[in-house]
Amino acid sequence: MSAQPIFQVYGDRLNRVMAYIHDHLDDDLDFARIAEIACLSPWHWHRIYRGIYGETITQTVKRLRLHRAADQLVNSDTAIAVIASRAGYASVPPFNRQFKAAYGMPPAAYRGRGRHMLFDQPLRKGAEIMFDVEMRIFETRHVAGVLHKGPYIDIGKGFERVMGAIFAAGQAEPDMRMIGIYHDDPDLVAAEALSAFAGVIVSDGFTPPVGLDIVQLAGGPHAVLTHRGPYAELHKAYGWLYGQWLVSSSHEPADRPPFEIYLNTPRDVPPSDLLTEICLPLKP
Repeated sequence: MSAQPIFQVYGDRLNRVMAYIHDHLDDDLDFARIAEIACLSPWHWHRIYRGIYGETITQTVKRLRLHRAADQLVNSDTAIAVIASRAGYASVPPFNRQFKAAYGMPPAAYRGRGRHMLFDQPLRKGAEIMFDVEMRIFETRHVAGVLHKGPYIDIGKGFERVMGAIFAAGQAEPDMRMIGIYHDDPDLVAAEALSAFAGVIVSDGFTPPVGLDIVQLAGGPHAVLTHRGPYAELHKAYGWLYGQWLVSSSHEPADRPPFEIYLNTPRDVPPSDLLTEICLPLKP
């Protein structure tokens, strides 16, 4: 049996590290434990991590904790002091400073007047333009990825696994787009029972690395809302798209789940500049 390519070895090991981080986001970082999980020397593993991911592990944890905090601010009434504590801050002031640096405004202001509040407004003439809703015809496409079970806000763990497997197999392409297919309505299904598919769009005939599956994404007409801003706000955008735009349009949804196409990533741009296409399949 031939040995694994060395890059795949590193990819597999750092995938285990990313899974550990997502599963222990409330814990203090234990660098010795992480080095053990990575099966790498404590002198070198972090340099390898930063070289591959482009950020330190401390930056990764801070980013993921603030991402979770933004979700709690938008979608719950949890006290800011509690959110700050869970994000790893001893008091509210330092949390305020870090959150403002990442999201452009302090937590209280973000909760009360962030861009997500626009989606609570009724549909007005020209709102399609305001929220960048357009009609598109998509071709049938193929997606390589993994099934994600649990809260949608945690789907990043699935994407880390997918991208790690593809990079480790040497199959990454510059124009690969990450895509999430969301099977359940989070207002109807308990968070722990939600199901989604995290993957990347691949060419026909693509052979997925071990551990990844291929699903076919049907083509046809779609309403596409281009959302700019943090992922924590996407739930509000869905509510507006279905509850305001769709019911005011002449269209009917097709019997297929919605999906999201990610035009950039949290490692590349600040949360306020994230671009996500929410795609609603429609009947012809």
